[in-house]
Parts: sequence; structure tokens; C-alpha cells
Amino acid sequence: MAQKKGQRGGGGAADDAEVVARVPLQAVLLADSFNLKFRPITLERPKVLLPLVNVPMIEYTLAWLDSVGVEEVFVFCCAHSQQVKDYLNTSEWMKPSARLSVTTIESHDAISVGDALRVIYEKAVIRGDFILISGDTVSNMSLAQALQEHKERRKKDPLAVMTIIIKHSKPSNLTHQTRLGTDEVLMAVDPETKELLFYEDKADPSQRVISLDKLLLANNPAVYLHSDKQDCYIDICSPEVLSLFMDNFDYQHLRRHFVKGLLVDDIMGYKIFTHEIHSNYAARIDNFRSYGTVSKDIMQRWTYPLAPNVQYFESCPNMKLDRHGVYKAPDVQSRSAQIGAVTVIGSGTIIGDRSLISNSVIGQRCTIGHNVSIHGCYIWDNVTIEDDCKLNHAIVCDGVHLRAGVVLEPGVVLSFKVEVGRQITIPSYSKVSLRPQPSVQDSDEELEYADENIEVIESPSIISMISARNAEQTADLSAMENSRLSEVGISGVGYIWSTYEGEHDEEWRHSIAPIPETKLIELSHRDHEDPDVSYHDFNSTPVSGELQPDSESTGFDDGDAGDSADFDKEVEATFHRALTGVNQENVILEINSLRLSCNKSHADCAGALFLSVMKLGLVAPHSSNNELYQNTAKEINKWKDLLKHYLKSVDEEIEVILKFEEICLEIATEFSPLFSVILSYLYEKDVLSEDAILSWASEKEGADESDKIFVKQSEQFITWLKEASEEDEDD
Repeated sequence: MAQKKGQRGGGGAADDAEVVARVPLQAVLLADSFNLKFRPITLERPKVLLPLVNVPMIEYTLAWLDSVGVEEVFVFCCAHSQQVKDYLNTSEWMKPSARLSVTTIESHDAISVGDALRVIYEKAVIRGDFILISGDTVSNMSLAQALQEHKERRKKDPLAVMTIIIKHSKPSNLTHQTRLGTDEVLMAVDPETKELLFYEDKADPSQRVISLDKLLLANNPAVYLHSDKQDCYIDICSPEVLSLFMDNFDYQHLRRHFVKGLLVDDIMGYKIFTHEIHSNYAARIDNFRSYGTVSKDIMQRWTYPLAPNVQYFESCPNMKLDRHGVYKAPDVQSRSAQIGAVTVIGSGTIIGDRSLISNSVIGQRCTIGHNVSIHGCYIWDNVTIEDDCKLNHAIVCDGVHLRAGVVLEPGVVLSFKVEVGRQITIPSYSKVSLRPQPSVQDSDEELEYADENIEVIESPSIISMISARNAEQTADLSAMENSRLSEVGISGVGYIWSTYEGEHDEEWRHSIAPIPETKLIELSHRDHEDPDVSYHDFNSTPVSGELQPDSESTGFDDGDAGDSADFDKEVEATFHRALTGVNQENVILEINSLRLSCNKSHADCAGALFLSVMKLGLVAPHSSNNELYQNTAKEINKWKDLLKHYLKSVDEEIEVILKFEEICLEIATEFSPLFSVILSYLYEKDVLSEDAILSWASEKEGADESDKIFVKQSEQFITWLKEASEEDEDD
């Protein structure tokens, strides 16, 4: 159960004098994702019950609904519905003391969101405006303002049937993807009314130009097309939304069919609006990459109060927060093991001597042997990992057993109770399950589980794959070496799933593993190529900025986010010329030319240069936070004079600190635990002044808790600066 903090928000209806009977705020929670991105895991357990930092995903969604004042939640479940019902029936949400009424609605015929909402309509349980959300969503936002805006619009215009929650999300400079690994979303929004006018969620990452009908521009005097907005998949809906799904059975996918369908329907005239959040958190876990990203966000407390050491979930054991973002249950046994930054260790877990764990989540009752290396992994409950294993950016489900010397390469997913024999290496992006792989590739709109009678692919087992590999590798070995291999033995239980045709090249995009360097280089080259542009009976428009109607050409004013990202890349390319030996004075001249041509400030130049320097520290080889700090300090010291050339005032220095926050949050989260020590080093090297750091901290005093994480991390250093400043004044 969630903590009972403050007043319940989001009522709104009780304040309306015209409402005779108060209608409670209701929500529809979809416990099915209706896609296959978490296979093979979801063949055995529904996605909403998968652990997210050792707490089932659905708990985060229910806790948020409770915190914003929702009183009735209808949980729609289809795939593994009995597991969902059994979990909820034994949870805190079903106790008489619970404020939130949770009711499950079950269907075995629904294969899409559209089908689910048609079942909800037939049940006739929704009596007013309701929240539509999936059970894999994490948020700490307040819903009061969005609800009020929605209700006020409804009073003036009954055709305003939906408000979708969005937030700013800067794409990666190279991949044009958000940090959640989802498809790029393009939205056209009226800047005055916030009405959604265009929506596209399947944009080609390499596409720099998009075509829009002239009528869109002609009918709207000022429209902004955004490529830097994240769809949070939290919707405020009127009851008409359900009836619209009943009227049109072609509406299956919520965004691809329903939202886009309403936007092009000129007959009915229904409207969709947006509400943008800024300092709050909201994200949906759509794939393995977003699973890792949201997990890190929770550990770094961006989702506060949904944090590992806050007793928001009564089923979660006590966790103690140590330095550098390490959370450990009181009964964890780890005598000489090294626990690195941003790591959670669950209750009852035993870790052997000389083992190293960093940037990972370890579940409950796990046994980890000696000399084990685990980096960037998510180990669930009751897992056994024997001595000398090496795991790198992998997901290991409940009950898995890894025997001594196993290596899991980046992107590996081991489903429930898989066993891997000694000295076996599982290749990158492999998915291993006790369940054989279904032979039919299902569509995005089909269920998370496979029919028991469905045909299966003859998937190779761990034994057969490793036997074949070792047969090749050991053909020329001596008799002694063959004898040694025989003693080690090859064993394992599980099928290695093959990749469907056309999917292999996209494995990296949704994987838990970092994007490979080869892909970054490929995308970097693609990013600098100018796409072909053709003009027909419509306007071809760049993917972000303000659109103005023009019969001959498209007016375009670069949006800040896209423009800043391009400027950062240009400065970085110029900076790299300095690395090849080009004189710094010439580099400064080139950057000044860029600044004038792009109408940028010295602060923009300083921020872009600082990002380039930090990237140098990041790409240098390192295996610990200390080595990353040493690399970064070396680069800062080397390029401090170039940085200081563009830091002419306190305001410009503050902009660099804000850029550093952005780097830690969105670009390179590896720097997050090092923020305070690097900030101190920048002060020590006179890159940042005392006034700038104290002013930055002062400006954060009135900010939300989620926006003060780095101020809190630097609290000791800031206090020292204040005391030193007061002593100087006394002198």
C-alpha cells in the first residue's frame, strides 16, 4: 500500500455545483501490453508482475493512481489473467483499509487495446471521466492541473474527448532515439490551445524531413511540430472514448489507430489535447532498454517517493541507502565483495569474496559465488551464480542457475529456471527459455503468451549449441586437452531462441545492452548525410519547429531542442579537430563563427564544449567509478583554458552546471554518482566559481524533490563553500 501523504488530489468534480451526485475518479489499468517485446519471459509470467527494482511493475502504477486521488481502478487482464488476479487478491490493495478500490475484469478473447476497451464499455462500469493507463507505467506527477484543464475544456467543448500527457525528452545526438529505446514520436500541437493536430509514432530514425498536408497549415495560424516530446501513455478520457471504440472495430491500437483516426476524421470533429509535464517523472516500460533506463531512474531517485529505501510498498523489505546510490537489505552477506555505484541488493542474498557488482539490481535470496563480475545486470529472485562467472548487461530471471565460469555477453536474457553449464559463454542478444520458440511470428497486437497447441521452432538447446561450437574449437586439441574438457563437462537446460528474419539488425535498439560502437559510428555517418527532399502537392517540413502557412514554401523556425542538439554536434566536430593537433586559437575562431551563424551565446558554446570534454572522459577505458573520475579529471585539466574562454560571467557558469545535470540525467548516466566530486574538481581548477555554484544551489531551493537530486548529492561541498564564504566576509 502507498503511504498516506497529504491530501488526495485530482477530485475536481466535487467542486462543480452542477454535479448533483459526486462521481468518483476512476481508472482503467491495462494489465496486458499486447505486444511481444518481453518474450520469452512473458510466456510464463505477465509483464505487469515482472520485478522492477525488486517490486512488481503494477505496484508502481497502482501506487501512483492512489496518490493522485483515483478511487476506483478496473484492472483489465487477459494473458495469464489468473496470475494477475491471484497477486491482487493477496496484495495490500484488497485489504479493507485500502483507499483504492481495485476490481479485475477478465477476458480471454481480447487481442488488442481496442478489444479491451470494448469489454470495459460492455461492463458499463465507467460513469465519468477516467484515467487510461497501462500497468507498466511509472510516474510521480500530480494530475490535478491536467484534470482541471480537461474538465474545463469539456464544459466549453463536448468534443474534447481526450487529454494525453507528454513531456520533453531530448533525443540522443547520434541515434535520434529517446533513452527509452522507443520509436521517435512526431507531434503537431497548437501552441495556444494545446490541441493535438498531428501524431506519428513510426518515424524512420534517419528521416530528417516529413510531409504535411497544406490544409493542416491553412487551418491553423501557428502550429509547432515537435520531435522532442515523449508520449507518457497516461490519458484522461471522457466516456465517449469507450463508445467510439464500440462504433469502430478498426480501432485496435490506441495511438496508431484511435488517435490518428480521430485526427483525420473531419466528420465527427472529436478533439484530442495535450498536457506537458516538466519537472515530474512519467515513463512507460515498453522494451528491455526502457526497462533498464527506468530501473536506473528509480535507483537514482528521479521517481521519488517511489524509491528503493522509501517504504512506499509494504511488501518491499527495508533497504538502507549507502554512499554512491547503493541500496542494501539489512541481512545481505557480502564480506569482501565490492558493491559499485547505483546498485540494489535484495534481502537474503549472499555474495562471495572478491566479487564485483555495479550498476545492477540483485533480487532476494540469491547466491553469488567468489570472484564473480556483474555489471549493468538485473538478477531476479532465487538465482544461483557460481564462482568466476562474468555477467554484462543481462537479465536473469527467477530460479536460474549459472555454473562456474559462465559468461553472459551484453543483451542476454535468461528466462525462468534456465540452467547454464560450466565454462559456457552465451552470445550477445541471446534469449534462452525452457519454453521452445513458437513457429509463428505474432503481430504487435497479439497476446503476450503462446497458445499451448501452437507449433514450435526446432530451437537449439544450450547443450547442442555449445557442443557444436566446441567441436569446431577442439578438433585440433591434444589428447590431454580433450580429457580436461571432458572433465569440465557441457551441460545446460533451455532453448536458445533464434531471431526472425529482419529482426537481427534491430536487436541492439531494444536491448538492455549499450548501443554497439559500430552502430553509433554508422548512425553518426548517416546523421551527417543530407536526405533527398522532394516536393509534391504538400509541404515538406523539417521534423521540429514552428510551421507557418505559406502557399509557396514552408516557414520554419528551429525549435530550441533540435537546434541545440545540432549546435552541440557542430561544436564537438570542431573540438575534435583540436584533438588532432589544430591550434586552440583556430578552434576558438571556428566556434565563434558557429556561434554567430547560429545566433548562440557564450553559454551555449561553453555547454557544448563541456559535453565534448566529458565524452572524452567517458570513452577512455575504465572499469570503476574511480577510473572514470580520473579520466574525466585529466581531460578537464587539459581543456580548462578552452572552457574558461567561454565562461565570462556567473550566468554562463551556471549554464554549464545545468548542462552537467543534463549529461548525468539523459546523455551519460555513468556520471551521476560522480556529480559532486567532478563539481568540486571544476571549482578547484577555477572553471566554476564559488558564486556560480552557490547561485545554482540557491535557485534549486524551490524546485521539486526530483529536480534537487544533484544539489543533495553536493550538499557537503556546498556547505563547505558557504562556510568559507562567511569566514571571508568576517575577515
